[in-house]
Formats: sequence, structure tokens, C-alpha cells
Amino acid sequence: MSVGEVACSYALMILHDDGIAVSAEKIAALVKAANVEVESYWPSLFAKLAEKRNIEDLILNAGASGCGAPVAAAPAAAGGGGSGGTAAAPPPEEKKEEPKEESDDDMGFSLFD
Repeated sequence: MSVGEVACSYALMILHDDGIAVSAEKIAALVKAANVEVESYWPSLFAKLAEKRNIEDLILNAGASGCGAPVAAAPAAAGGGGSGGTAAAPPPEEKKEEPKEESDDDMGFSLFD
């Protein structure tokens, strides 16, 4: 990721957080106020992104894997066509057994033998 891309990302998030309509001019103004030099195409690309995508969804799904949608659709397809709006039960959680601490008696000797 280039410095210009990161600066425009932050500018876009600042504008979105403040509830200000995102435009290329506003992104460029924020980047300029931060004394960051960016290529002229970055602000316009990020403004177009803000027009086409929901920024809040992008922020919330930043750590999600790229193949999240097909995985989420797979249980619905596996449920059958006539099941309607029923949701599949979540898989049971596995309990991890903690290793038990060994005592001196288990070793066959003690400190004072």
C-alpha cells in the first residue's frame, strides 16, 4: 500500500465518521492539510469508491476473508429449497481439556527422599 493510498483511506474514513459527503476535493483537502503528497488520481478513486460502496460495511468487514459470501451462502443451499427461513444450528463448541499439573508423587521421588 502506498502512502497516498493510506492517506486517502484515512481521509475517507474521517469524512465518513464526521458525516460529511465524500468528494475528491474534500479528500484532497484533508490530505493536503496533513502535508502528504499523493498522486492526483487517488482522491478521485476513493471518492468513486465511496459512491458505489457502503463505507461502514467496508470498515466492518476489513478483517473478513475474501471468500466470506460463498461460505455464508453454502449453509442456505445445503438446507434444501423447502426449508424457508429456518436457520441451521451453530456447530457445538469444542471444550479444550487443560493439562493437569503433575505432582511429585507421580514422578516416583520427592525432594526430601
